[in-house]
Amino acid sequence: MPSLRTALLQSSGRPGAVAENLKALDEAAARAAGAGARLLVSPELFLTGYAVGDAVPDLAEPADGPGARAVAEIAVRHGLAVLYGYPERDGDRIFNSAQLVGPDGAPSANYRKTHLFGSFEQTWFTPGDTPVVQAELDGVRIGLLICYDVEFPENVRAHALAGTELLLVPTALMHPFPFVAESVVPVRAFESQMYIAYVNRTGTEGEFEFTGLSCLAGPDGTARARAGRGEELVVGDVDPGFLTASRAANPYLQDRRPGLYGSLA
Repeated sequence: MPSLRTALLQSSGRPGAVAENLKALDEAAARAAGAGARLLVSPELFLTGYAVGDAVPDLAEPADGPGARAVAEIAVRHGLAVLYGYPERDGDRIFNSAQLVGPDGAPSANYRKTHLFGSFEQTWFTPGDTPVVQAELDGVRIGLLICYDVEFPENVRAHALAGTELLLVPTALMHPFPFVAESVVPVRAFESQMYIAYVNRTGTEGEFEFTGLSCLAGPDGTARARAGRGEELVVGDVDPGFLTASRAANPYLQDRRPGLYGSLA
């Protein structure tokens, strides 16, 4: 099976300016497609910006809202799948969500962040309650988490046990936590034997300073692609053959003893 070339868009766009963020996503999709990518991943809440405060309710939209339709047009125009973060409105509730749109423009998966970080998120968002959301792209099983979710090993292991091969994690990692991007994410990829695309914001928004350092971590615990601190588009390959060989050589998943772990729940 051929590799799935994946592009990571490290950017904060322009907080509060949905049209400009869609333009930036379109431009990134053109560059990603030009580099042979079949998948473009953008950061947490990229559609609207992260630190938008009390504008969250006004910017939130349904999963099939105008932002989704615009992203679908981008995906079709450039012939690649697009993962974008956005505030999702469902009745009176708002979720911190990420939606994967296929190269044909059809929605493939929508995930609602289950572990909310800090007072800002806890004020405006409702936590999701579905831990494992998956889709297929070019024969690769893709899973979705958002930012803080990946810092809980239970979440990533649940994906591993459900067969996730590439875990997409749009994020808004801020100072003083760069070690999450530098160390935690590659370790998660190693201990659960999968690829993880961890895609961060960059620069300053309100009280937050984002660390950048987006990466595509492989099942060997190395960063197959790594961004710096600024705006950047990096590309890396998800190799199903290498993943199969790595899982055969590393017996973590086979050597588990679930009967001993009941107390963890």
